[in-house]
Amino acid sequence: MLWAIDIGNTQVNVGVHDGSKWVVSWRHETDAGRTEDEIAGLLMPLAQLAGLNFGDCKTAIIASVVPPADTNWERFCGKYLGCPAKFLRTGAQVGIPVSYEPPHAVGADRIANAIAALAKFEPPIVVVDFGTATTFDCVDGSGTYAGGSIMPGIMVSLDSLVGRTAKLPAVAIVAPDRAVGRNTVESLQSGVVLGYAEAIDGLARRLKKELGPTTKILATGGLGRVFVDLCEMIEEYDPVLTLEGLRIAAGRIG
Repeated sequence: MLWAIDIGNTQVNVGVHDGSKWVVSWRHETDAGRTEDEIAGLLMPLAQLAGLNFGDCKTAIIASVVPPADTNWERFCGKYLGCPAKFLRTGAQVGIPVSYEPPHAVGADRIANAIAALAKFEPPIVVVDFGTATTFDCVDGSGTYAGGSIMPGIMVSLDSLVGRTAKLPAVAIVAPDRAVGRNTVESLQSGVVLGYAEAIDGLARRLKKELGPTTKILATGGLGRVFVDLCEMIEEYDPVLTLEGLRIAAGRIG
């Protein structure tokens, strides 16, 4: 079994691969102070429900954008999974050229997205990753990680709006039936959800214009499923794309 762990600013995504498929994946809130024992206490019941044993792990691979969390997750892998953790940190580790200044500033999750996208499609490719921030990872026609864009995530935008206004309520991230909102909830969903979808399409269109007409636009991340049917530019949604990139990376990191 391979355990892939993607430590994001808001959530940790953990996936288990049996050599042929992803058996299960879990998401939970990122807490950099959570100890290796607390991590085990959180994941062990989930593993048992899925019929998995920690001791069956043969490889553990981690991508992290939260450095304070790294040590405890590394300890969890060694103590409970019985596997020393491998860390994906740079494109150079896995044979992905990076055209970005400085190259090490590219998040490991973004490198993982590029690896997985290149395994599925010929470049150029753009991966739209819906997380705390919504990132656009661009791979040019030569297979080089060329950079991209970062915009505030939809939950960050909504929380900021609701937190700074007296009468606007928090709303579910679902598309309304019409753009012309007939009440406050519909109006918020129109502006936040439909407006965000238009922003995604507009930026993706500009990136495709720069990268070339054959550019493939993919989506991943927890909220990606909400937008795949709302955005004209997104051609495919893959919820485990980042984990798949980590799986591939594990075979390239000694």
